[in-house]
Amino acid sequence: MDVEENNQNVMASSGATGSISVLLHPLVVMNISEHWTRVRAQEGKAQQVIGALIGKQKGRSLEIMNSFELVFTVIDNIVIDRDYYNTKEEQFKQVFSDMDFLGWYTTGDTPNESDIHVHKQICEINESPVILKLNPFTRNADLPVTMYESVIDLVNGEATMLFVELSYTLATEEAERIGVDHVARMASGDSAESSQVAEQLQAQHNAVKMLANRVRLILEYIRAMERGEVPKSHEVLREAKSLTHRLPVLNSEIFQEEYYTQYNDVLLQTYLASITKACHDLHQFVTKFNILCDRQGIMGRRMRGLFF
Repeated sequence: MDVEENNQNVMASSGATGSISVLLHPLVVMNISEHWTRVRAQEGKAQQVIGALIGKQKGRSLEIMNSFELVFTVIDNIVIDRDYYNTKEEQFKQVFSDMDFLGWYTTGDTPNESDIHVHKQICEINESPVILKLNPFTRNADLPVTMYESVIDLVNGEATMLFVELSYTLATEEAERIGVDHVARMASGDSAESSQVAEQLQAQHNAVKMLANRVRLILEYIRAMERGEVPKSHEVLREAKSLTHRLPVLNSEIFQEEYYTQYNDVLLQTYLASITKACHDLHQFVTKFNILCDRQGIMGRRMRGLFF
């Protein structure tokens, strides 16, 4: 009962409606689901996860296209790590320069006071962020995602932050449709079709798993011989030694040469990507400079010779 009242206290009246429209990409939902599933597998129990939503904004229309995780600590309340956010935002800006921070996501059912506390911290980054909540435990056929925006309303004569539910529309691109279709086929059951890549990866996984089990068995057998629990078998020891000699020698000159060749190739690709981006930025600068010079008349035409 207390939880229900707490949830009702953070929601605006039923007559309040959202003032923005939201386009939500499936990639965001997949990222949140993967984030929650991974944390649950690592910790052994379900835990709340928090992350940032990025995309594009045009007037009162938001298009949420991607997301990234946020680090937080819990003492009395949830506290977002701003240094981590600043680092991640800088990294994303290098790749997605046209996207902005639009809000944050978390897992759970209806909003509560803890969400209000986190939302106030997010408001220090964006004045009007949205919140996306994904309920991983729902069994409804509908998408378990709800979105909210915050409003300031008078409650008992005091200005209070409340949530208003938003309606959203799913928007997909061609790459997202292919990825979602592939995941749906893989998760629909054993009888479903799977791609050749998935089948090959599964075969490699099974082979590596079987090899690891056999190596572990040999290791336990040798340890048992050292402890005197089983009689020594020189034939088995010779086979084990022969097996270890088949492993590649990582310190050989051939390996080092191949390793550094591949390493330099990767660095070269990264360097070429940086040069390409710099050329693109320079081209935009020159174009804008020439447009400005054309508007300034004769002096502009004289200066234009400096740039292409």
